[in-house]
Amino acid sequence: MLAVLRREFKSYFTSPIGYVFIAVAYVVAGVFFYLSNILSNSNDMSGVFSSFFLFTLLFVPLLTMRMWADERRLKTDQALLTAPVSLFALMMGKYLAAVLVYALAISISLVFALIVSVTAVANWAMIIGSFVGTLLFGACVIAIGMFISSLTESQLVSAIGSLFVSLALWMIDSIASIMPTNFLKQAVGSLSFYSRYNDFAVGILDLANIFFFVSVCAVFVFLTIRVFEKRRWG
Repeated sequence: MLAVLRREFKSYFTSPIGYVFIAVAYVVAGVFFYLSNILSNSNDMSGVFSSFFLFTLLFVPLLTMRMWADERRLKTDQALLTAPVSLFALMMGKYLAAVLVYALAISISLVFALIVSVTAVANWAMIIGSFVGTLLFGACVIAIGMFISSLTESQLVSAIGSLFVSLALWMIDSIASIMPTNFLKQAVGSLSFYSRYNDFAVGILDLANIFFFVSVCAVFVFLTIRVFEKRRWG
């Protein structure tokens, strides 16, 4: 698994994808940090972490579009599937490489927190909780994007499909609000990524939210493994 992780992580930086992804994250977070902290002289970093929600939905598809689609297009997936390594190890190596790139992108928030701590009292409990929540949310979107990438040979189709799902996740709260009964509103609302992520962004560390995100990651990693199990034995 470590060999796959190293190979995949390196591949993000042998092309512009990794650099562009991290650069955009730094710019987005920097703008929100300037507006919500520097200009207002505030130590509240919830605005910075909230900005990562939209960034994750819009730009993680660029990170995941090539994970398996490119392998299928180049037919290198066959070599991987016949390699002396389990599908789980192979999948986790690819998945964790993308999560690591994402973690590097959002780590700029910790740099901003250090800057805040120089001039004010930083709320480190809230900052660390928000960072963990952001990482978990990103890991979910990466898992979903990896699954979609495993279904196609086209990076473009993979990116558009992942973006479509991301927008659907963004709209869950709006969909819940128009449900005709309270039961349906609660049922659809319980799937809301934004409300759970927003809890982290404002410093609420809820175990139920952690379990939700971890479960989503596990489900989509499992589904991706199943896709390639069928291809290996089909």
